[in-house]
Amino acid sequence: MTQQFADTDYGNWVSTKLIYGSAVLSALFVGLSFLHWAFLIGAAPFLAALAYFAYARHAFSPRGGNIQARLWQLVLDRLNWDGRGQALDIGCGNGPLTIALAQQHPDGHVTGIDYWGQAWDYSKTICERNARTAGVDQRTAFERASASALPFEDGTFDAAISNFVFHEVSDAKDKREVIREALRVLKKGGRFAFQYLFLVQALYGEVDDLLATIQGWGIAKVAFADTSASGFIPAALKLSFMVGNIGIIYGTK
Repeated sequence: MTQQFADTDYGNWVSTKLIYGSAVLSALFVGLSFLHWAFLIGAAPFLAALAYFAYARHAFSPRGGNIQARLWQLVLDRLNWDGRGQALDIGCGNGPLTIALAQQHPDGHVTGIDYWGQAWDYSKTICERNARTAGVDQRTAFERASASALPFEDGTFDAAISNFVFHEVSDAKDKREVIREALRVLKKGGRFAFQYLFLVQALYGEVDDLLATIQGWGIAKVAFADTSASGFIPAALKLSFMVGNIGIIYGTK
């Protein structure tokens, strides 16, 4: 159910900077075409980028196909947590999954961590405001931290989630180690669901090999769901640089 993501400022995966940048470059080349028609050829890719990113931003938004919220929901659906104890949202952005998880589980407490870099319109302040709006500010907390070195003891959390974040962890050359770090802070028997570019072989190799590696870390149960094949995702968004290579790794530690 995606209505739990309503009435809050969760931003959009397609930044307005991409749209404005494409628009400025398009206008520049179109303007230069008055000097020579060949500049119109140079404008073409920027006009195409402008049209595509504007479409994608609309499709991700609640006014479009609400694809963003539907992908968030897939993570929650795979978690299978009973809602007792502590949960961690790694790379929480503006807090949508942190807040939704707290809404679903009134007996639980959810911590969201993020580095909140300047490349994104996300912040701890917006997270806290969203949590107050959703009425879960007493059962959520937000901290600045890196996913490559979580500031928590081993086995702190009963559940852990993450959505489309691991590629942003620039100080981890081997992205598998980011998964391992997320599982480190999970209790034995805890539940996890991580959505990411797990179908990009350059990062993770074959999915079956990745699952075997994770199980070799002492994880009781791990499975994979190819969410890029979800029927609600338009073909135009299934490009490799958008959501065409995403899936969910989930299970029990």
